[in-house]
Amino acid sequence: MSTPVIGVLALQGDVREHLAALGAAGGRAVPVRRPAELATVDALVIPGGESTTISKLAEAFDLLEPLRARVAAGMPAYGSCAGMILLADAIEDPRSGQRTIGGLDITVRRNAFGRQNESFEAAVVMEGVGGGPVEGVFIRAPWVERAGPTVEVLAVHAGHPVAVRAGRLLATAFHPELTGDHRVHGLFVDMVREVLDAAGTPAAADATDPVEPTVIRADRAPGTTGRPERGRAVPAG
Repeated sequence: MSTPVIGVLALQGDVREHLAALGAAGGRAVPVRRPAELATVDALVIPGGESTTISKLAEAFDLLEPLRARVAAGMPAYGSCAGMILLADAIEDPRSGQRTIGGLDITVRRNAFGRQNESFEAAVVMEGVGGGPVEGVFIRAPWVERAGPTVEVLAVHAGHPVAVRAGRLLATAFHPELTGDHRVHGLFVDMVREVLDAAGTPAAADATDPVEPTVIRADRAPGTTGRPERGRAVPAG
């Protein structure tokens, strides 16, 4: 079985948690900060963080247009929380000048579940993920206001879609990378393998003489799990 190389957009947000979760789910995870690094990966994860900051940094690093081009060309991508916002074609309440990568025919509402101090965890039943509900960590999370006809709603919380898929694109309003449950990342790794197998394309990790991206270690110091903890600030959506 091939090991797909999956990049994590490493401009801002919970990058290390995604690197660790992808590795545990059977992918080879590498950070992506430059267009040359984006060109070496089979797929991409866009992490939670602050969607406006990530989009502005993507422009500053000359990554926004290459990201749009690769997603439009069929690169598999998964966005969690802020990543869902960045994969959306439209935002109900965008900040001034906020731009998205797009690709998902959805309209999202930023901070829909409340402010930072209203962050919460909830069990979420997600279609395509076996073994019972996943633990959803909602931190200034969006929800989907509108889903186009090509978009499959995979999970709903409090009456609102919080996980969607359209072809090679996957998005969740919550943060599975903060829980230690790697099933959502496993679903994405399987999606990437299916794309590579259908195309008869070897994974980037199996290619001859590949360009080698820098790998960030996914370990972290004690007490820095990234999950909401009493008396400790949590990362923005």
